[in-house]
Amino acid sequence: MKVALIGIVILLTLSTGLLFNNSFATVPPNNVFTLEGSGFAVTEETIKISKINLVLSTENQTGSTIKSSIKDVFITLNDENFLASELNTTILREGKYIRIDGIIKNETGNEASIKFFGRLIEESKNASVYGFSGKITTDDQEYKIIYNAKLSKLVKISVTSTNSKNIEEKLTIHILKGSSTQGADSYIGLPFDNARFKYFSQDRISIEPGIKLIFVNDDVVSHSILSGREINYDRYNHFIADGKISTGEILPGKSTSITLDEKGFIRLYDPDYQWMQFEAYVFPSVDNVVLGQGKNPSR
Repeated sequence: MKVALIGIVILLTLSTGLLFNNSFATVPPNNVFTLEGSGFAVTEETIKISKINLVLSTENQTGSTIKSSIKDVFITLNDENFLASELNTTILREGKYIRIDGIIKNETGNEASIKFFGRLIEESKNASVYGFSGKITTDDQEYKIIYNAKLSKLVKISVTSTNSKNIEEKLTIHILKGSSTQGADSYIGLPFDNARFKYFSQDRISIEPGIKLIFVNDDVVSHSILSGREINYDRYNHFIADGKISTGEILPGKSTSITLDEKGFIRLYDPDYQWMQFEAYVFPSVDNVVLGQGKNPSR
């Protein structure tokens, strides 16, 4: 009986080790990821909605710790937006834990410190879900944060390139047919597998500054694209335009182009159909990639 029990213990130990080695392969070194999450920032007096978006790249691995660097961070507290100033991130136990700490700044330059610690909850082949806890500390308040966040690999896409300096690199984004109807995959005549509640052929990208984005309207109604920031307190208007980007009306079958020169995180949306959202991460040091499993762009 003792021999049998010892054998079972050894088998379970080996099995656990094998499962561990296979489980956290979604955070390998020398890759680029996006971390997107939402939750709450809590004090004794208030509970605020909070969101986090960041892009991180993993570098060398030492033991079970993976060194990584953050390319961009966008954190909200209700209608207050923060960007990264000085942040550090460490991936522990080959992806079982993620630690983020450092300084962020709001739009007026006021600083806050953050200390987040994430634990792996569940994962698929290309993404993982983490539960984060920690705090955001401003000059006059300390918030306890609680997030659920998704860590996803960035999948490379092709961008039309040329050796001529007179021709810009271009990326074509299609406004999908039926996008004016919320829940695009229910649009009559649109194959279910091609939509999956998507309104753009790619709705989250990371590109270098200066690349031209061409928006092609494949829908049966006109659309327009603005840049702005997300708000959480208005039931019907989810965004406020910031005046940086405005395409004007894009008629069915027509196209227009914009060039993103400013580094950082940019959120685009259609003011008439505000479920149509597009996020761009603009960095000089990251290859052109699309977040998630979107279609390949047209050239």
